[in-house]
Amino acid sequence: MAETKKPKVGGTGRKVVVPVERPAGTFKERYAAGKALREACPRDAHATWTSPLGRPDPVHLVLESEKGRLPDLLPLRHGRMVRSPFTFYRGAAFTMAADLASTPATGVRAQCCGDAHLCNYGGFATPERRIIFAINDLDETLPAPWEWDVKRLAASFVVACRDNGLGDATAKDVARTCVRSYRESMAEFSQMKTLELWYRALTAEELIAGLGPALRKRALKRIEKEQAKSRGEELFPKLVEHKGEMPIIRDQLPTIFHAEGHTPGEIQQVMRNALATYRDTLPPSAQSLFDRYELRDAAIKVVGVGSVGTACWVLLFMAGEGDPLFLQIKEARASVLEPYAGRSVFPNQGQRVVSGYRLMQPASDIFLGWARGPRRHYFVRQLRDIKISLRVETFGAQEMGIFATWCGRALALSHARSDCAVTLSGYMGKSDVFDNALAAFALAYADQNEKDHAALDRAVRAGKVKAVFETEQ
Repeated sequence: MAETKKPKVGGTGRKVVVPVERPAGTFKERYAAGKALREACPRDAHATWTSPLGRPDPVHLVLESEKGRLPDLLPLRHGRMVRSPFTFYRGAAFTMAADLASTPATGVRAQCCGDAHLCNYGGFATPERRIIFAINDLDETLPAPWEWDVKRLAASFVVACRDNGLGDATAKDVARTCVRSYRESMAEFSQMKTLELWYRALTAEELIAGLGPALRKRALKRIEKEQAKSRGEELFPKLVEHKGEMPIIRDQLPTIFHAEGHTPGEIQQVMRNALATYRDTLPPSAQSLFDRYELRDAAIKVVGVGSVGTACWVLLFMAGEGDPLFLQIKEARASVLEPYAGRSVFPNQGQRVVSGYRLMQPASDIFLGWARGPRRHYFVRQLRDIKISLRVETFGAQEMGIFATWCGRALALSHARSDCAVTLSGYMGKSDVFDNALAAFALAYADQNEKDHAALDRAVRAGKVKAVFETEQ
């Protein structure tokens, strides 16, 4: 997936389906074609953000994005979003998608994350038990203009730096570091052979090797802790209690609870039907593995910030005493990019998400699949498999800069898998023009995000939007 025939500058906000074609020509021709895109879409054109005339009210956009969600959970979502500009940003992918559609674009498309903020990157285990670093949340994935992911990622670093009390000089430098890492990594990946690139992954060993002794020690300790969790040494006792001899999921309000009117251990038929359709999406080897487990319990799980209100369950399976498997079945809605980048080619939104995982990640969960319910689409994966989310709220300038380098590189690798690395490298070039432009955009958009957050805060205080606030542990 790579580029269209004609570059497109800006956006109209209309639903447009742009064809994605495989690039043709030699390396030099493709690089030159990317460089030529600067004429229609100069690199420094990405620097500005101006709220377009007629921009919808940000509170309206938040509420619009919630249509079809579980209404009882929406006050919790509002409470999480209004906590700070950073948490608002995490829940406002729909708002930013509308804004990005009005910004300059080259016309080159890649498989995009759709919600590429810094908290959606982390470490996880491959089926071979290696730990790699990549995008790990792809609910909004869709082929779309590549710039949209880079801009959302860069702006997220500015918002996070401000949330941590770091000044704008540091925030701008961190955003620039992120984009520079993306640009330089894309140039590196453009030189790789097709299979070499497809097999490429950012391993924990590779990333940790570049850290100083103190940070390296902390990283190794965290990895060892998460590896222990993957063996069930911590996860099973935390999530499970026993009802007599029967293991059941422990209610942990307000984030994990059994559906009203259903007792623990009771599996609704709709869930069994959905799992039957899920099994058919697995390869035969994974079906055989899945069949060794028996479903014992299902509970609703409230996840993240942006996903609150979507239907999500945690499922407990057992293959024997002390032999658990936890799966997460999560609602897949239409991507926030769809009104501006075109509808998914897949009939099931869960299949769209799964395809995005397999296209953008070097390796994916062996239990990754999709399902269909009577009114909703779902995707399924393991609840936790050595998943390492970094605590960005604790980062100082040094840690933020390191993480920006990692995330920029990971996003470049995910985009390069769409076979657009040569063209994008030609467009971005070897200078820091693109880096500086996106750093300027990131600062300007962080200002917009603060205004939007303030608007939601006013609506909550005025009682126009109901919010429930959790007690911080």
